[in-house]
Amino acid sequence: MMNAGKYKIGYFPVESKYNKWVTKDHIEKAPVWCSVDMRDGNQSLVIPMSLEEKLEYYKVLLEVGFKEIEVGFPAASETEYEFLRELIDNNMIPDDVTIQVLTQCREHIIRKTFEACKGAPNAIIHFYNSVSVAQREQVFKKTKDEIKELAVEGAKLVIKLASEYEGNFRFEYSPESFTGAEPEFALDVCNSVLDILKPAEDNNVIINLPVTVEMSMPHVYASQVEYISENLKYREHVTLSLHPHNDRGTGIADTELALLAGADRVEGTLFGNGERTGNVDIVTLALNLYSHGVDPGLDFSNMPYLVEKYEKCTRMKVHDRAPYAGSLVFAAFSGSHQDAIAKGLKYREEKQPDKWTVPYMPIDPKDINRTYDADVIRVNSQSGKGGIGYILEQAYGYYLPAGMREHLSYLCKSVSDREHRELKITDILSIFKSHYFLHSAALRIEDMHFFRRKGGVETEVTFTNNGNKSVIVAKGNGSLDAVSNALKAFTGATYELVVYTEHSLQEKGSGSSAVAYIGIKDTQGNMYWGAGTDTDIIHAGVNALLSAFNNMEE
Repeated sequence: MMNAGKYKIGYFPVESKYNKWVTKDHIEKAPVWCSVDMRDGNQSLVIPMSLEEKLEYYKVLLEVGFKEIEVGFPAASETEYEFLRELIDNNMIPDDVTIQVLTQCREHIIRKTFEACKGAPNAIIHFYNSVSVAQREQVFKKTKDEIKELAVEGAKLVIKLASEYEGNFRFEYSPESFTGAEPEFALDVCNSVLDILKPAEDNNVIINLPVTVEMSMPHVYASQVEYISENLKYREHVTLSLHPHNDRGTGIADTELALLAGADRVEGTLFGNGERTGNVDIVTLALNLYSHGVDPGLDFSNMPYLVEKYEKCTRMKVHDRAPYAGSLVFAAFSGSHQDAIAKGLKYREEKQPDKWTVPYMPIDPKDINRTYDADVIRVNSQSGKGGIGYILEQAYGYYLPAGMREHLSYLCKSVSDREHRELKITDILSIFKSHYFLHSAALRIEDMHFFRRKGGVETEVTFTNNGNKSVIVAKGNGSLDAVSNALKAFTGATYELVVYTEHSLQEKGSGSSAVAYIGIKDTQGNMYWGAGTDTDIIHAGVNALLSAFNNMEE
């Protein structure tokens, strides 16, 4: 039996006046992004990345456009120390990129961190100590004053060592476990650190407010951030940063609301990799901004490539339903969804609107190198006529009449249901061609001749049926109608030619031809469909008619 009574609220809300963020309905500009994939992300892997894998992943982060990258905790790991030296010694840090390193507020660790960073063109020394009630009481067994003193002494030491080591250094301080501390105490510690670091026009300092463990609903964190932002010393020279984790599954919401509350910067990872349930997912955050018309400043225009590199280097898997990046996030199996998407894409093609408004798709899949035919319309036993028809249009250029689309959808769904699988695009084409195109049959047309007559067209058709030839002469209001009348006369069948459409077709490798679609109705009102192609439109129509007739006779 579960016992909810063993838990209590472990966070500290601030006064209700710190809720001005509520009045804002969107984020107006992208934050400064800092990737912590190489540290937080890497330390959470079952098998941490090797030096070669870290170098490969680092290059991917540069390609995406990160200008701040936390590359490790060099004092705690020999691999991370070597990786940092590899970057510095081989001039692998672009002029516009700043690397970041992590260190606890402990003297020997800070000293080794500066040794690792010696000669760095641009580096952020990120030092931290925990300030939460639980950590003070259970782990460190220190008073508030003693905890604050650790942070202040750490600040003094980084200032001292920065003047002794070659390199261009900035500073970042994190009151770790911020969400489990009294906000006024966290503020006091941060301001005490700032008094030592002395932020100025030429000395921007980062104060980072980590959601080390998610403890509250997102609006509580947003108000805590607003409280810090409005009461922080030297605010105009301080970059207020966020570092949310995802323990309650609301890391994205924490971050977005905290940005509304005054934060300037976000630390996170690609696809949310990190300790426990992970860090905040920068891919989702950035593309959420993008979907609102805000340039995120990061390039995710080749998402399949990014997913491939991520999975290769981390041995992690991007979930099929991960926002934007998952293999199924643009997929529509539902018939009504498929129909709406197909009509939305058609509307966009015809109207050319400035803004993206296609139903069920928050962004254009093509913006991140996904395709409509392979990624959007997916066919299984739940799919509908709109999506299946759209696939044939986009992939192969077949524009089926509405009734034929519906009939084909039932054929496809039947196969999917019977075989318990999703149908590929090639499967749909195969079902379409095998059922509607003219194949070997007992009844065929060997030859046709047409003559213009008053009031219409006369045709002379040579039929073969099981090897026997017959020539039938018939009239009609057009060539196809005349052939249809000849077919009725030869077979004695009764049907009504209800639907006839045709268009040009550009098939891969076959040049330009015509395609025709025929729908005939028998005396009981049942519809039968056929399709035909030929370089001659009359022959295409006759092929479609014979195919429909053969389907009726089967």
